[in-house]
Amino acid sequence: MVQHIQLIETNRLMLREFQEVDAPAFYELNSYPDVLKYTGDLPFQSLQETRDFISNYDHYKNYGFGRWAVLLKESEECIGWCGLKFNEEKTVDLGFRLLPQHWNRGYASEAALKCLEIGFKHYHLKEIVARADKNNGASHRVLEKIGMKLKGKGMCDGIPDALFYSIDSSSFLS
Repeated sequence: MVQHIQLIETNRLMLREFQEVDAPAFYELNSYPDVLKYTGDLPFQSLQETRDFISNYDHYKNYGFGRWAVLLKESEECIGWCGLKFNEEKTVDLGFRLLPQHWNRGYASEAALKCLEIGFKHYHLKEIVARADKNNGASHRVLEKIGMKLKGKGMCDGIPDALFYSIDSSSFLS
């Protein structure tokens, strides 16, 4: 298995494995109805539940990659997460979620593009997929901006009208 990466940097961001120090930001992130609106997820019930989620997150150990905490380089403030996830369809899924006060600044696109690069160049993935509720225009814009193509629609994680995107390594690396 390929060794997992401890720290990923972009021009403005750092991405790293989840740490307990991220619990307050993740708890806050999942407390916003607008953040969870299109996800099918429920808010964390407590800060301790958030800590338990982080301490039990085993994707790095199992697959070498996972969702990564997204931090602003200049302040090291945790503003959400972005990364790759081996999903129930046995594909690798790109996902992202940021605190609302950091929306519309290009952070999601910057982090997501770097995650695609890491997935293809470091983990040698052949394809990465993404799924988003059909009404989640902001996520669709990010996915299209980073070069992902719409492939279909259907049910996904309790979301009845999800749109499915994908990009393969040859398209991304060319």
